[in-house]
Formats: sequence, structure tokens, C-alpha cells
Amino acid sequence: MTDEHHHEPDRETFSHDPIGHAEVRAGMTVGELAAEYGNAGVGAADLHEAVDVTAAMFDDDVTLFFSLAGAMVPTGMRKIVSELIHDGYVDVLVTTGANLTHDSIEAIGGKHHHGEVHAEGKTEREHDETLRDEGVDRIYNVYLPQEFFATFESHLRDEVFPVLEAEAEESGPVSIERLTRELGRANAEVNDRDDVAEDAGIAAAAYENDVPIYCPAVQDSVLGLQAWMYSQTSPFSLDALSDMTGLTDIAFEADEAGAFVVGGGVPKNFTLQTMLVTPRAYDYAVQLTMDPKQTGGLSGATLDEARSWGKLETDAENVSVYGDATIALPLVVAAARERIGGSE
Repeated sequence: MTDEHHHEPDRETFSHDPIGHAEVRAGMTVGELAAEYGNAGVGAADLHEAVDVTAAMFDDDVTLFFSLAGAMVPTGMRKIVSELIHDGYVDVLVTTGANLTHDSIEAIGGKHHHGEVHAEGKTEREHDETLRDEGVDRIYNVYLPQEFFATFESHLRDEVFPVLEAEAEESGPVSIERLTRELGRANAEVNDRDDVAEDAGIAAAAYENDVPIYCPAVQDSVLGLQAWMYSQTSPFSLDALSDMTGLTDIAFEADEAGAFVVGGGVPKNFTLQTMLVTPRAYDYAVQLTMDPKQTGGLSGATLDEARSWGKLETDAENVSVYGDATIALPLVVAAARERIGGSE
């Protein structure tokens, strides 16, 4: 009679690292909470590991490429990113024109607002039709009055584009990175001049700390639309390919490199593909996403898959956290900062 429960003599005994039960208590720090996640499994264990890898990437010897996609600025994640830049953790930022647009709106005095996904007594469609009539744009449960886009357009035409137009007259099209740098300068100056209650934000922090911002799909945004419109009546134009030189130089010069990837889309691929033209690849990577791998799309592609392309080193430390980035990003960053800086 065969013993169905017979095991080979060399089978793993599983005496190591048993699953524990997370303990939560009043007054614990976010770092302590993340440590408790390490006792558990599934997504909790992934988040715990993401803190480990992020803390390693925050080392001064690691060149950190931060990729920011999705509606992270209008949903309240702006200050987390700007403070990482101010405190020297980010060496390169790759993001969307939309995040830069919303960042600038806040820098010059505009605000995003809480709201209901469904207005009482109305279907979602009726609610959005009413918002359209009222001149309000909705991002799930975040609302933005459209007049702030008009203010942003004036900001670009008065404070940003004329400087770049003068450069274009002399030297030809400017890089997208040059546009984002000038945007950061203007945001900082107007924020200070007008004594805006909200801080100057991400682009301003990058400008003040010499951190380049790359926005490879800038035309897919209000910022890009306004740049195109301005270019129709002036010598101002953008040269997307010229960004590649500066970005590649940073990758070549990095002793160690890390990629912190929030969301997917163009910023994710642009960040990861940077290493394809260097002799090496990323040593560390953390990805926060809700996109599944089964669709075969880039946004859901695993970091392990990126290893097959040579975007990550074969021994790279990497982890993906599947969940809402507005929940995961503050937890991971706060715990990692606590780990390396005490009460920082």
C-alpha cells in the first residue's frame, strides 16, 4: 500500500521563518507597522520587502530614478515627492505632463478639492454632466474647477514660454528637460512672490536642487497642449531626443542605480529602458502598481520580466507591491525614511 503522505528524505522541513501574526497597537510608528507586515504573507510581505529595498536605494551611493505616473499630484501625494527631492533622495524624476500641470496649479495658488463620486439623487452620468455645465473636472473623488487651467495657461505664457522662446530664437528647439526646469523656476518664483499658502511643489524642488525632470510624453497633457499652441505663433519648439543625452549620462555615471516606479505607462518604461544603452542595469527596483501582468501590458509587467531585457541586474533586489499607490507610497516612503533617519 502506497503512503500518499510519504515525502522524499531531502524535502525542506519548513522549520525556518514561519508566518507570524501581525501585531498592531496604539502609538506604534509606521516603521514598526511595516516590520509587523513582515510577519505576514501576500501583499503585506511585499510591502515589508519594499521598505527594505527602498531604504537601500535611499543610500547616498545609489543614483535613484523616481518614476511617477497616474494622478498622484491631484490626489495629495505631491509633498511626499517634493520632500524626497529636497532631502536629496531623488537624482532623476520621470513623470507625466499631467502631474506637472497639477503641480504647477497648486504652486501658483490653485487647489484640488474633495467631492463625492455620486451626487445625491443623480446617476454618475448625470453628476458628470452637471459638473461639465458647472466647469468642474473630476478625477474619481477629486475635483478641480476649470478656471485654474486658465490661470495655468497665463502662468505659462507670462512666466515660462517667453524665456524659452528667446533661447529657441538663438539656438533652436529646447529640450523637454529644459522646459520642466524653467517651469520649476517660474513656479518657485511666483509661489514666493504671491505668498501662496501651498508650497511650491515638485518642479520647484527639482529646480532648486538641480534634479532633472524628464517628461517623455509631455504633449499628452494640458502643459503639452499649451506648449504646442504657443509654438504655432513663435519660434519656440521642443526637441524630445535631446533629453536622452543627459539622462543616459546620469545612468552611465551611476556606481549603483535604483528605480522607484509609481504606476506604469510611459514614465515606467522610459525609466527602465534607460539602462539598455549602458553596460549595466538597475541594482534595486520597487514598483507600486495595480496593473496585472496577465494582460501582457507594460504597466503590469513584473520587474522580474524587466530582468530578461537587461533593465535589471540578474542579482538585483526588486519587489512589486500591488495596491493603490495613494495608500502604498506614503507607507513605504515613511517606513524607509524612519529606517535610515530615525525620526526624520
